[in-house]
Amino acid sequence: MSKVDIIRQAEKLYHDRCYTTQTLFEPGSWLHKPVASVMQAFSLLPKDQPLHVLDLGAGVGRNSIPIAQKMKDSGGTVVCVDLLDSALEQLVAYSKQYDVDALICAQKEDVGQYSIATNQFDFIMAVSSLEHVESEDVLTQLIDRMASGTKTGGINALIINTEVEEIELQTKEKRDAFIEVNMGTSEMTNMLSAHYDGWELLTHQVKPLEYTITRGKEDVLLKTKALTYIVRRGVGGEGECR
Repeated sequence: MSKVDIIRQAEKLYHDRCYTTQTLFEPGSWLHKPVASVMQAFSLLPKDQPLHVLDLGAGVGRNSIPIAQKMKDSGGTVVCVDLLDSALEQLVAYSKQYDVDALICAQKEDVGQYSIATNQFDFIMAVSSLEHVESEDVLTQLIDRMASGTKTGGINALIINTEVEEIELQTKEKRDAFIEVNMGTSEMTNMLSAHYDGWELLTHQVKPLEYTITRGKEDVLLKTKALTYIVRRGVGGEGECR
């Protein structure tokens, strides 16, 4: 089994456990609310026309379902991509529960391999998912597709974990971080700046975070610098991806 396969198996176990023990929008859980910066960015788009949204690594719909709720009057689609069956099954169930199933399109696929047509989407969001593509090369190719797949005036809202560390709570020893692409914060920022050259930078924020997760039977402290990077493609042909 390759290192990527081992990481993805561990992540699958972790998320399967989360999705079976936590309920969407349940107070006190990390699924309680959508990400505020993502929702604020979405609010900048026109509200009187159908919008086409892509959620890469959608999970059970923490962000895509609230966005679909805001789109009910104007219509459109929210394409939700995830690799985990447990996530997509609950996403479909939650979309029916919250009466937005007509707008939600669930697709099982590796985010890093997802094909995006030119000028396809008004809004593309990727929350804690881009660092889980197979490699840095796959990441840069995906960013290219995201940028070229965004309509003029459209927005890309990215939250990426950088400089991730995992520390065993019992022994206080560092262990290999189970993350496929673990770039430095400055390196990731520079890469995004280059790919989105000419776009309007709406939000650039780095927030140190730490929380306890379970890896197998061990409690692990996960430390990360979460990079929020939100950009809008310029009007009049500006903002082509380089």
